[in-house]
Amino acid sequence: MSIWWSLHLRREAASVPLARRLLLGTMETAGVDPDISYDLSVALSEACANAVEHGGVTTDGSPQAYRVTAYLDGEKCHIEVTDSGPGFTAPHRAPRPASFDAEDGRGLCLINELADHVQIGNKPDRGGAVVSFDKILKWRKDAPLMAV
Repeated sequence: MSIWWSLHLRREAASVPLARRLLLGTMETAGVDPDISYDLSVALSEACANAVEHGGVTTDGSPQAYRVTAYLDGEKCHIEVTDSGPGFTAPHRAPRPASFDAEDGRGLCLINELADHVQIGNKPDRGGAVVSFDKILKWRKDAPLMAV
C-alpha cells in the first residue's frame, strides 16, 4: 500500500493545521497506530511553523508559498517540508534543545525526537530550507490498508 500527497501552501499560520489534519486523516483512514500518527502530526506542525516563520517573501513583500509532501509507503512514512526562504546559514547539525525559558527554538529538536530519521538542509538549486523526516509505521489490528 502506498499513499502520496503534496500541498502547495501560502506562508500563513492557518496553513499549519490544514496540513496536520490532512496527514492525520490519511493515517487514520489507512489504519496507522494513533500514537505514531500523533508523533508525525506534531513533527509536521513544527516543520510547517518553521516554513511559515522563516520561508521568505516575494519581491513585492508578500509571503511566498511552501510545500509539504508526504509518502506512506509500506512500513514507513516520509514527510518533506520545503520553503523558498534564505535557508540555513551554516551547515546544520543535530538540533540542540532550547533553553528552558526560550520563546522559540524547540521545533527542530522536537522533530528530531519524534521521527526515526531527520535530514535538515538547504535546497541545492533555488535556495530555501528542506526539513525531511521518516518514521516506521505501526498499524492498528483492523487497519484497512495495512502493509503486508
